Amino acid sequence: MDATSRPVGHAPRVAATAVRYAALTVAALLFLLPFYLLLRNGLATESDITSPDWTLFPSTLHWENIGELFTDPAVPMARSLLNSTVIAVLQTGGQLLLGSMCGYGLARIPYRHANKVFYAIVATLMIPSVVTFVPSFVLVSSLGWVSSLRGLVIPGLFAGFTAFLFRQYFLGFPRELEEAARIDGLGYWGAYWRIVVPNSKAFFAAIAVLQFIGSWNAFLWPLVIGQDESSWTVQVALSTFLTAQTINIHELFLAAAVGILPLVVVFVVLQRYLVRGVTETGIKG
Repeated sequence: MDATSRPVGHAPRVAATAVRYAALTVAALLFLLPFYLLLRNGLATESDITSPDWTLFPSTLHWENIGELFTDPAVPMARSLLNSTVIAVLQTGGQLLLGSMCGYGLARIPYRHANKVFYAIVATLMIPSVVTFVPSFVLVSSLGWVSSLRGLVIPGLFAGFTAFLFRQYFLGFPRELEEAARIDGLGYWGAYWRIVVPNSKAFFAAIAVLQFIGSWNAFLWPLVIGQDESSWTVQVALSTFLTAQTINIHELFLAAAVGILPLVVVFVVLQRYLVRGVTETGIKG
C-alpha cells in the first residue's frame, strides 16, 4: 500500500501510539529508579555512595555486603524477616476469614439489627487510629503480650474495612448459587464455605494482597509492642540502621531491598486479581 492509499488518520494514530509508548517508558524508568538506587548503593561501599563523582555502578560490586547484612550482630535481619512473614501471613489469613464471615453474615443472614451492626462497623472507620492506639497498648500490656507475636498479630486480625468490603461484595454475589446449595441441604455455613468462598477466589486474592502489604509495612505498632529485638519486624530493623549515633548507609539500602522483595513477589503473583477483585466490591446496597 503506497502513502496515498493509506487510511485518513493513520499518521495521527501512529504518532499517538508513539507518544503513549514514550510516556509509559518514562513512567517505567521513574518507577524502577528507586529499585536501582537500592541495589546500586546496597552493593557499594560507604565511600562509593558518598563520593561526589557519581557512577552508574561502582567499579566493584560488593556481594559480600549481603552476608554482612545477615551477620550484623546489632540487627537480627533474618529473625526480623521471619517475624514479618509470620505476622503478615497470620494477619492476612485471619482478616480474610473473620472479615468474610462477618460480611457474609451481614449480607445474607436475616437479622433485624443487621443494618445497625453494619452502621456501627462503618462508624469505627471514622475513628482515627491515634485515638485507639493508647487503649490498645494498655490492653495488650495488661495481657502480658508485649514483645510477643500474640501482641503483634491478634490486634490486627480484626478490621472493619475488610468486613465492609466483603459485605458489599456478597450483596452482589448470585443468590441462585446459594439457593441451589440450600436445596441440597446446606445451611448458611455450608453455602458460605462450599459455594461462596470457592467462587470468590479473585476477590479474596485482591484483599489478601492489600492486607499483606499493609501488615508487612506496619511500623508504629510493631515498634511499640516489639520492645525486644527477638520480636522486631523488618520495618523496625530498618530503622536501627539510621540512628543519632551511627548511619550504616550500604546496609540500610540493602536491607530495604531485601525487605521489599517479598512484596514484589506477592504483587507479581497476585496482581492479575487485584484490579478485578477490587472492581467486584460492588459498592451498592
